[in-house]
Amino acid sequence: MKFALVAVLAVLALAHVNEAADANADIERLTQYFQDLSTKLTSTTQELVEALKTHELTAQAQTYLQDSKAQLEPLAEKIQSQIKPLAANMEEQLKPLAESVQAQLRPLADSVQAQMEDIFRKLIEQTKAISQ
Repeated sequence: MKFALVAVLAVLALAHVNEAADANADIERLTQYFQDLSTKLTSTTQELVEALKTHELTAQAQTYLQDSKAQLEPLAEKIQSQIKPLAANMEEQLKPLAESVQAQLRPLADSVQAQMEDIFRKLIEQTKAISQ
């Protein structure tokens, strides 16, 4: 009977060891599962943070451009309003100069034109004389 008790205890001990081994395997699988889950959550969180930073930078750049445009438009209008009278003044000052240059060049241009007409007339006369 003692032998039977020892055998039963040995069988129970082996069963307990097998259950403990199964429990350890389950614990290891659960541990691995949670580690994988943690890794996946960390990487997803990092990707999300990077995406938000990129979106935030884009929004900041767009805001900066809009603010700059809002600041520069009045300045551009002011410069344009100051340049218009200056351009008109320059045009008024250059107009007499341009007219003066034209007046001085007109006789020269007329003379060159008359000379060219004489040359063409002579050329035509010589061509007619040769062809007859």
